[in-house]
Amino acid sequence: MDFTQATELADVDAVGQGALVAAGQLTAGELLDAAIMRLEAARDLKAVICDLFDRGRAQAAELDASRPDDSGPLAGVPFLLKDLGASLAGTPEAMGSRALRTHVSTETSWLVDRYLSAGLVVFGKTNTPEWGNHCTTEPSLFGPTANPWSPSITPGGSSGGSASAVAAGVVPAASGGDGTGSIRVPASCCGLVGLKTRRGRSSHTPGRHSLEGLAVAHALTRTVRDSAALLDVIAGSAPGDPYTAPPPQLPYSDAIGETPPAQRILLATASPFPGPPTDPAVVAAVENTARLLSDIGHHIENGAPTIDPDVVADAIAVLHTVSNVGLYRLAADHLGREPADDEFEPSTWVMIREGFTTTGAAYAGAIDAIHAQTRRFAAEMAGFDVLLVPTLLTPPPPYALLDQPRGTTRAFFDVEFATTGWTSLANVSGWAAISLPLGTTDDGLPIGVQLMAPDETILLQLAAQLEIAAPWADCHPPRWVG
Repeated sequence: MDFTQATELADVDAVGQGALVAAGQLTAGELLDAAIMRLEAARDLKAVICDLFDRGRAQAAELDASRPDDSGPLAGVPFLLKDLGASLAGTPEAMGSRALRTHVSTETSWLVDRYLSAGLVVFGKTNTPEWGNHCTTEPSLFGPTANPWSPSITPGGSSGGSASAVAAGVVPAASGGDGTGSIRVPASCCGLVGLKTRRGRSSHTPGRHSLEGLAVAHALTRTVRDSAALLDVIAGSAPGDPYTAPPPQLPYSDAIGETPPAQRILLATASPFPGPPTDPAVVAAVENTARLLSDIGHHIENGAPTIDPDVVADAIAVLHTVSNVGLYRLAADHLGREPADDEFEPSTWVMIREGFTTTGAAYAGAIDAIHAQTRRFAAEMAGFDVLLVPTLLTPPPPYALLDQPRGTTRAFFDVEFATTGWTSLANVSGWAAISLPLGTTDDGLPIGVQLMAPDETILLQLAAQLEIAAPWADCHPPRWVG
């Protein structure tokens, strides 16, 4: 396969690439070779920080030799793993941290087992900020990931490497995780589909980074059907999971083909947290989406559920301080010594040092506060099916904004929430949320619009309707590999 053919495949989504393999038009090995060519052409983006080409070629060869009749729709599709929350035994796993630069996974996560069982061909790992702490991807270990839309804006985080690779056309989809917006923020910055699943939809086993149920795992994609197909792959629970979700009535890939009943949609453009007003371009994108949904037949009403912003921000800060103590302990066990000052980033040290002084009562109080705010959020959404809000309150932000130490963990999140606004409320409430590339700035940069609901099915169905009404998959950034 030559480079022209490889770049032409960049326009084919994951389901489409899987269909080519199933029909015998291309082999898994040929798809992988094409993806590697595209990766090499986009190497300067620093989206992929660990090559696993040999294991990918071995996996593709095994798939091509066996070709089981019952292989799923994604068998043979090249795929990238975020280097956090998606461990693969025997492969490097730095999690964006200098302290873990030589760390190698000893086990494969339940999530990755699901990906491999579906026939996705894993051939690399993507860049992420240290421990997923930032909604930007600028780790000192690997350097900042570039956004294919512009060198002056972040690709978002913490799944920024995955988002950059998908947005550039290296792969049709890549894995991600979301604790306060870490799938949806990169989706908004990079013009992609980013679904945060409801709490308990998939398993974190044997993960150590669930943030008491705030964090979930899924993927970055360019099409709604890819997001649905990948959700079909990972939906389920492992024995003993602390959170589980009821199974969907239909596979998500089937559900997106059905027309949902008219939904009662609450529209909010202002942030639930104190800060500057929402950027006019973002407001315009959300309001235009409301008009599209109204034209389709859904009912729109202005309003917003309220939460106590101080309680939410304090609780999220406490959970992150304790989580970062977990990073410290993992690094100390790996190194066989206490980590040095330059082995964690300054903002991480702020969280770690606060975590060492966080009391058990404060941690328990933070969990109780999250649950109380969840009940308040749900009560105020009674009478509505879906919440329509901005993904980010601003256009894609610049570098060196969302990763800087602010003196305290709470001050760090105050800066983050002034940009992200609503994203953390989906994590707090446990609701599903999806960011869709439904707006642009005057200079052509992507703007994401966010829908939230208790379950993924209705979000994917609405997303499929919007994808028809305002197609986005053919909108390529300047650094598209083709």
